[in-house]
Amino acid sequence: MSKELNATKVCPDEQACPILTDPPPISLDAPRDRALSSLPAWEKSERVTGIEHAGQRWLSTLQDIRDVLLAGAVPTKQQVTADRQTVPMTLPKLQSLWQAICQRQLEMAPQYQPAAWLEDAARRVSQLQLVTHPLKATHPDARGSSLFVAPDSLPVRQEVGAHALTDIASDVVGNAAALDVYKFLKLEHEGQSLLALLQAGDADVLAALSDDATQAEVWREAFCSITEPAGGPASHSLAKQVYWPVSPDDFPPDALDDSHFHLLSALNSSALSHWLFGRIQTHRFGEEAKAARQARRDGVAHPHGYYDYPLLAGEKKGGTKPQNISQLNSERKGSNYLLASLPPQWDSSATRPLHGVDSLFERFGRLPQVRRLVRELRDYLGKQKPEANNMHIKNRRDAWLEDIFTALLQFGAAFSNGLPKGWTADSDCRLLLDEQCWLDPFRAEDDADFNQAFQWQDWPDQLAERFARWLNGSLGAERLSKHQLSLNEAEFDYWRRELAHDLDSKRRELDNRRLPTASTEEAQHEPA
Repeated sequence: MSKELNATKVCPDEQACPILTDPPPISLDAPRDRALSSLPAWEKSERVTGIEHAGQRWLSTLQDIRDVLLAGAVPTKQQVTADRQTVPMTLPKLQSLWQAICQRQLEMAPQYQPAAWLEDAARRVSQLQLVTHPLKATHPDARGSSLFVAPDSLPVRQEVGAHALTDIASDVVGNAAALDVYKFLKLEHEGQSLLALLQAGDADVLAALSDDATQAEVWREAFCSITEPAGGPASHSLAKQVYWPVSPDDFPPDALDDSHFHLLSALNSSALSHWLFGRIQTHRFGEEAKAARQARRDGVAHPHGYYDYPLLAGEKKGGTKPQNISQLNSERKGSNYLLASLPPQWDSSATRPLHGVDSLFERFGRLPQVRRLVRELRDYLGKQKPEANNMHIKNRRDAWLEDIFTALLQFGAAFSNGLPKGWTADSDCRLLLDEQCWLDPFRAEDDADFNQAFQWQDWPDQLAERFARWLNGSLGAERLSKHQLSLNEAEFDYWRRELAHDLDSKRRELDNRRLPTASTEEAQHEPA
């Protein structure tokens, strides 16, 4: 036989009980899942939700009720088979606990009347500050000023910074126990937050706060003060500080005179950190990014690509209490991404002396980037009809050629700048003279014969002609049935002239570097 307990029967004052006007019955003999299904109705009640602010006492009481319900519910058939007994229901204890909840609700109800709550919130808002640059993001124990700086008030710069944000997520610092006030001010109506409406002095919002216009204005001023720091600007010994000299004269600043320095304190932009965190999370774990990566692994096409962040690091701010740093930091559970900020690592494997090869193009043609560019150009030209020679085809071809020229110039610069001068004089070097002049130009400073060849021989034209022959061979050597190429003398001459122009410019640049300046000549002729 089922026994039902109605909440109003055990409430000390049925008329004044604020729990529920018509609470659902709790079946004491129902299965466990049905007994638990009655709990959400109590917890979701608007009035009962206010009990959460009573702290641990409410949570402990609610847990006791759960324990009673779990102990009093009739076990399922499987549980009866396993336990061979039924736990008895302690109805008096449940009634006592329910009366305690009702009594607590009666005591707390006045605190959550609108006027009482607003008055308390207006008092507690002074414990919070709306910021964009929290000081504690630099060091959790720093005590000083945090700043609220709107991005549109910052000077526009080329570098990436908070000034580039168009829509910022405001942050808040202060007493974490008062964050309910901040959530109240974040409530939105027609796309505008309550705080923004209060700052604009919206008449409808003021009327909704209180029928007393004076009282509404007092509360408005209190809530709007959340953007203002409690005191004047102040730094801290644990903050990042830079003493910038501003000495009034040309003499070195006096380290003992404070007027000779400005104290600069670099603050972290939590708004920028929050935006960056959200962007990287989307790029790493978003559904579109996952689909693109899976398509790459499967070797199939995909409508868009994905982002990778090499050497990405993570920083935890606040430890086990990220809310002590700021609200946005708490929302990220203290996680902050750090992008790699370091010079690129130069790959020296390509700058080993070219010993044992007859031409630099043997090494150049094996570079992955060059092989890819040549293959793409060969495939593209092979798809064109022999009589086709319009501007679109010419522009596409020139774009590939420019990339190949650039790769060749970078290849040569790696040897001329990355190896000591004179490396081509080694007996193991079998490169032709024009290639030696290009890859080892500063050898001319110590080698008279080499200098004469460098200055007077037409090595740029010879090298350009060799490059054109190599490129023609690379494009036409592997003739596939669908890629029949017609490489004529005009194309050959075009490539030779283009590269000769680039190499001749480089020769003039190297010559200018070797010429003495006017001041140097005067110094050489000046008597000792």
